[in-house]
Amino acid sequence: MALLVASAAPAEAQEPGSNYVRRLRLQAQLQTLNADLLSHDSATAVLQALCDRHMPDAARIHARRLEGRDEPAAANAAREELGAAANEPIRLRRVELACGETVLSRADNWYLPGHLTTEMNAALETTQTPFGVAVRALAFQRRTRLARLLFDPLPYGWEALAPAGLDEALCVPADVLQHRALLQTSDGRPFSLLVETYTAAVLIA
Repeated sequence: MALLVASAAPAEAQEPGSNYVRRLRLQAQLQTLNADLLSHDSATAVLQALCDRHMPDAARIHARRLEGRDEPAAANAAREELGAAANEPIRLRRVELACGETVLSRADNWYLPGHLTTEMNAALETTQTPFGVAVRALAFQRRTRLARLLFDPLPYGWEALAPAGLDEALCVPADVLQHRALLQTSDGRPFSLLVETYTAAVLIA
Protein backbone atom coordinates (compact mmCIF):
# COMPACT_ATOMS: atom_id res chain seq x y z
CA MET A 1 0.00 0.00 0.00
CA ALA A 2 1.38 3.39 -0.94
CA LEU A 3 1.63 5.32 2.29
CA LEU A 4 0.29 8.83 2.19
CA VAL A 5 2.98 11.40 2.96
CA ALA A 6 1.70 13.91 5.51
CA SER A 7 3.69 16.87 4.23
CA ALA A 8 3.26 18.07 0.68
CA ALA A 9 6.17 18.46 -1.73
CA PRO A 10 7.58 21.99 -2.24
CA ALA A 11 5.36 24.18 -4.39
CA GLU A 12 7.98 24.45 -7.15
CA ALA A 13 7.93 20.65 -7.57
CA GLN A 14 4.18 20.59 -8.25
CA GLU A 15 2.53 20.73 -11.65
CA PRO A 16 -0.11 23.49 -11.92
CA GLY A 17 -3.42 22.11 -10.67
CA SER A 18 -1.85 18.98 -9.16
CA ASN A 19 -2.74 19.91 -5.57
CA TYR A 20 -6.35 20.53 -6.59
CA VAL A 21 -6.52 17.11 -8.26
CA ARG A 22 -4.93 15.54 -5.17
CA ARG A 23 -7.54 17.17 -2.96
CA LEU A 24 -10.32 15.78 -5.17
CA ARG A 25 -8.84 12.28 -5.03
CA LEU A 26 -8.42 12.33 -1.26
CA GLN A 27 -11.93 13.68 -0.77
CA ALA A 28 -13.37 10.88 -2.92
CA GLN A 29 -11.32 8.22 -1.11
CA LEU A 30 -12.34 9.48 2.32
CA GLN A 31 -16.02 9.66 1.43
CA THR A 32 -15.92 6.20 -0.15
CA LEU A 33 -14.29 4.68 2.95
CA ASN A 34 -16.80 6.38 5.23
CA ALA A 35 -19.71 5.10 3.11
CA ASP A 36 -18.28 1.57 3.07
CA LEU A 37 -17.96 1.54 6.86
CA LEU A 38 -21.51 2.84 7.27
CA SER A 39 -22.93 0.18 4.95
CA HIS A 40 -21.08 -2.89 6.30
CA ASP A 41 -21.40 -4.70 9.61
CA SER A 42 -17.67 -5.50 9.83
CA ALA A 43 -15.05 -2.76 9.71
CA THR A 44 -12.41 -5.49 9.48
CA ALA A 45 -13.96 -6.71 6.23
CA VAL A 46 -13.84 -3.18 4.79
CA LEU A 47 -10.17 -2.81 5.72
CA GLN A 48 -9.39 -6.28 4.37
CA ALA A 49 -10.89 -5.33 1.01
CA LEU A 50 -8.79 -2.15 1.02
CA CYS A 51 -5.69 -4.18 1.87
CA ASP A 52 -6.43 -6.74 -0.86
CA ARG A 53 -6.74 -4.00 -3.48
CA HIS A 54 -3.53 -2.19 -2.65
CA MET A 55 -1.33 -4.84 -1.00
CA PRO A 56 -2.47 -8.15 -2.52
CA ASP A 57 0.63 -9.97 -1.24
CA ALA A 58 0.17 -8.89 2.38
CA ALA A 59 -1.12 -11.22 5.06
CA ARG A 60 -4.63 -10.97 6.42
CA ILE A 61 -5.54 -7.95 8.55
CA HIS A 62 -4.29 -8.59 12.07
CA ALA A 63 -4.82 -6.89 15.42
CA ARG A 64 -1.77 -5.76 17.40
CA ARG A 65 -2.54 -5.40 21.07
CA LEU A 66 -1.85 -2.01 22.64
CA GLU A 67 -1.18 -1.53 26.31
CA GLY A 68 -3.10 0.94 28.40
CA ARG A 69 -5.45 0.97 31.35
CA ASP A 70 -9.13 1.62 30.97
CA GLU A 71 -10.33 4.94 32.31
CA PRO A 72 -13.21 4.54 34.80
CA ALA A 73 -15.26 7.29 33.14
CA ALA A 74 -14.84 5.70 29.69
CA ALA A 75 -15.68 2.25 31.04
CA ASN A 76 -18.80 3.57 32.78
CA ALA A 77 -19.93 5.35 29.61
CA ALA A 78 -19.38 2.15 27.63
CA ARG A 79 -21.33 0.12 30.20
CA GLU A 80 -24.23 2.56 29.93
CA GLU A 81 -24.26 2.45 26.11
CA LEU A 82 -24.16 -1.34 26.18
CA GLY A 83 -26.99 -1.48 28.70
CA ALA A 84 -24.90 -3.70 30.99
CA ALA A 85 -25.70 -4.22 34.66
CA ALA A 86 -23.35 -2.72 37.24
CA ASN A 87 -22.03 -6.17 38.21
CA GLU A 88 -21.67 -7.50 34.64
CA PRO A 89 -18.04 -8.02 33.54
CA ILE A 90 -16.81 -5.69 30.81
CA ARG A 91 -13.43 -5.77 29.09
CA LEU A 92 -11.41 -3.35 27.00
CA ARG A 93 -9.40 -4.59 24.03
CA ARG A 94 -7.20 -1.88 22.51
CA VAL A 95 -5.55 -2.72 19.19
CA GLU A 96 -4.03 -1.48 15.96
CA LEU A 97 -5.40 -3.08 12.80
CA ALA A 98 -2.61 -3.51 10.28
CA CYS A 99 -2.19 -4.61 6.68
CA GLY A 100 1.30 -6.08 6.72
CA GLU A 101 3.27 -3.47 8.65
CA THR A 102 0.95 -0.61 7.70
CA VAL A 103 -1.40 0.49 10.51
CA LEU A 104 -4.81 1.36 9.06
CA SER A 105 -6.74 2.01 12.26
CA ARG A 106 -6.69 1.95 16.04
CA ALA A 107 -9.67 0.63 17.95
CA ASP A 108 -10.82 0.76 21.56
CA ASN A 109 -13.33 -2.02 22.06
CA TRP A 110 -15.37 -2.44 25.24
CA TYR A 111 -17.17 -5.78 25.12
CA LEU A 112 -19.23 -8.06 27.32
CA PRO A 113 -17.44 -11.43 27.57
CA GLY A 114 -20.54 -13.09 28.97
CA HIS A 115 -22.22 -12.67 25.56
CA LEU A 116 -19.42 -14.53 23.77
CA THR A 117 -18.39 -18.18 23.65
CA THR A 118 -15.35 -19.54 25.48
CA GLU A 119 -13.55 -19.91 22.15
CA MET A 120 -14.28 -16.31 21.16
CA ASN A 121 -13.02 -14.96 24.48
CA ALA A 122 -9.84 -17.06 24.23
CA ALA A 123 -9.15 -15.76 20.71
CA LEU A 124 -9.59 -12.15 21.83
CA GLU A 125 -7.31 -12.58 24.82
CA THR A 126 -4.51 -14.65 23.29
CA THR A 127 -4.35 -14.03 19.51
CA GLN A 128 -4.05 -11.24 16.93
CA THR A 129 -7.46 -12.07 15.50
CA PRO A 130 -9.52 -8.92 14.77
CA PHE A 131 -12.65 -8.65 16.90
CA GLY A 132 -15.06 -8.91 13.96
CA VAL A 133 -13.38 -12.10 12.79
CA ALA A 134 -13.35 -13.65 16.27
CA VAL A 135 -17.09 -13.10 16.82
CA ARG A 136 -18.24 -13.64 13.23
CA ALA A 137 -20.37 -16.66 14.22
CA LEU A 138 -22.70 -14.29 16.12
CA ALA A 139 -23.86 -12.84 12.77
CA PHE A 140 -23.68 -9.44 14.42
CA GLN A 141 -25.01 -6.13 13.16
CA ARG A 142 -23.20 -2.81 13.37
CA ARG A 143 -25.01 0.34 14.48
CA THR A 144 -22.92 3.47 13.95
CA ARG A 145 -23.49 6.09 16.64
CA LEU A 146 -21.06 8.70 15.30
CA ALA A 147 -19.03 9.16 12.11
CA ARG A 148 -16.64 12.12 12.24
CA LEU A 149 -14.28 13.32 9.53
CA LEU A 150 -10.98 14.45 11.04
CA PHE A 151 -9.67 15.74 7.72
CA ASP A 152 -11.31 17.91 5.06
CA PRO A 153 -9.27 17.94 1.82
CA LEU A 154 -11.71 20.49 0.39
CA PRO A 155 -13.44 23.33 2.28
CA TYR A 156 -17.20 23.64 2.63
CA GLY A 157 -18.66 25.10 -0.56
CA TRP A 158 -15.59 24.16 -2.59
CA GLU A 159 -17.69 23.31 -5.66
CA ALA A 160 -18.50 27.00 -6.12
CA LEU A 161 -14.85 28.08 -5.91
CA ALA A 162 -12.36 28.43 -8.77
CA PRO A 163 -9.95 25.44 -8.94
CA ALA A 164 -6.97 27.80 -8.94
CA GLY A 165 -7.92 28.89 -5.42
CA LEU A 166 -7.75 25.28 -4.20
CA ASP A 167 -4.30 24.48 -5.56
CA GLU A 168 -2.38 25.22 -2.37
CA ALA A 169 -0.13 22.50 -0.95
CA LEU A 170 -1.92 20.07 1.36
CA CYS A 171 -0.81 18.66 4.71
CA VAL A 172 -2.60 15.48 5.73
CA PRO A 173 -2.98 14.73 9.47
CA ALA A 174 -2.04 11.40 11.01
CA ASP A 175 -5.73 10.51 11.64
CA VAL A 176 -8.47 11.17 9.08
CA LEU A 177 -11.71 9.53 10.27
CA GLN A 178 -13.34 8.30 13.48
CA HIS A 179 -16.34 6.04 14.07
CA ARG A 180 -18.18 5.11 17.24
CA ALA A 181 -20.39 2.04 16.82
CA LEU A 182 -22.26 -0.67 18.68
CA LEU A 183 -22.21 -4.32 17.65
CA GLN A 184 -25.36 -6.24 18.48
CA THR A 185 -26.68 -9.75 18.04
CA SER A 186 -29.49 -10.50 15.60
CA ASP A 187 -32.04 -10.05 18.39
CA GLY A 188 -30.82 -6.51 19.03
CA ARG A 189 -28.71 -7.04 22.16
CA PRO A 190 -25.52 -4.90 22.11
CA PHE A 191 -22.34 -6.66 23.23
CA SER A 192 -19.55 -4.39 21.99
CA LEU A 193 -18.81 -0.67 21.79
CA LEU A 194 -16.12 0.36 19.31
CA VAL A 195 -14.27 3.64 18.93
CA GLU A 196 -12.23 3.37 15.72
CA THR A 197 -9.71 5.94 14.49
CA TYR A 198 -8.51 5.55 10.90
CA THR A 199 -5.03 6.67 9.93
CA ALA A 200 -3.87 8.53 6.83
CA ALA A 201 -2.61 5.18 5.50
CA VAL A 202 -6.16 4.35 4.36
CA LEU A 203 -5.74 7.05 1.70
CA ILE A 204 -3.64 6.52 -1.42
CA ALA A 205 -1.56 9.51 -2.44
